[in-house]
Amino acid sequence: MDTGLPIIAVIAGSLLAFVIAFFSSRRLARAAILSRLLDYPNARSLHQRPVPRTGGLAMLAGMMTGVLLIMFATAGPPLQTFGFILAGLAPLAFVSLVDDRRGVAAKWRILVHLLAAVSLLAAGLAPDRFELPGLAWPFPAWAVIPLTLLFIVWMINLYNFMDGMDGFAGGMAVIGFATLAWLGRADAGFVAVCLTVAAASAGFLAHNFPPAKIFLGDTGSTTLGFLAAACSLWGSKVGLFPFWVALLAFSPFITDATVTLLRRLLRGEKVWEAHRTHYYQRLVLLGWGHRRTVLAEYALMLACAGSALLAVRLSPAGQAALTIGWILIQGLLMWSVGWLERRRATVPAPRDQ
Repeated sequence: MDTGLPIIAVIAGSLLAFVIAFFSSRRLARAAILSRLLDYPNARSLHQRPVPRTGGLAMLAGMMTGVLLIMFATAGPPLQTFGFILAGLAPLAFVSLVDDRRGVAAKWRILVHLLAAVSLLAAGLAPDRFELPGLAWPFPAWAVIPLTLLFIVWMINLYNFMDGMDGFAGGMAVIGFATLAWLGRADAGFVAVCLTVAAASAGFLAHNFPPAKIFLGDTGSTTLGFLAAACSLWGSKVGLFPFWVALLAFSPFITDATVTLLRRLLRGEKVWEAHRTHYYQRLVLLGWGHRRTVLAEYALMLACAGSALLAVRLSPAGQAALTIGWILIQGLLMWSVGWLERRRATVPAPRDQ
């Protein structure tokens, strides 16, 4: 690791992020109950009782406290890129908090999502080439900005879409950001941001694992999606890892959300409306329950994370084979969910005796 930031400071900041998020989650859950800032069950949700949705504030408090400790307790270089990230994160978190409280029109939410994305463009994080395993070619100049904006806005929204099961979004954050931290260990500033996000998410996850006592809310899910996009672009831009490797680490979320969106578009559904057709939701509805489903998803996340760590050591041919393998595996897993649904539908109901 770059000695610009002492490793002890990074570890201390990460531990502080965990502690702050852990204890803040407990306090904010109580405050949310008193102020009725709750996520009430409805026909499209998977939970059965009202749950506080202030966990995102606890996660952000932990992450920010940890990063600030690292910045001010060392003589290391300033985290300039993080300043741009924070410029997009702050308005996104604020509008999402208002949305949790009283609702915000979709057009205003998307506008803020775009403004947050622009902050990453201002940081110079737009990729200048398109990367696939073993291949890379320049982006057309006209395509760089719209494609980067589309990626960031989609990551913000897909993380929000995927935050519908106890322990799911928090687990993806812990595993995904820890993976990015290891991949980017040559840059201490990058590691500091990724590790504090992972640690703060772990502090929140302690209260969100099934049965959840608190939810992230839009405040947490949208900001985690934004941070995932930011760190993926940041790490690839400075040469810490190829961009597609970061996508592989987060692929359990990206694949489910993207394939589900495309399926709904093809069926002519209103994709902006809430639903219960993501693959993880379908498993819960099949009777797997939150705990069994999320543990299965954790296994998939860990396998993808391990593959991302392995990928950077492989030859171009090995990287291509690994990527094709994961496309086939995730395709098979999604087909299996549909097969389970069809099998259940054909099983005759038991007759009354």
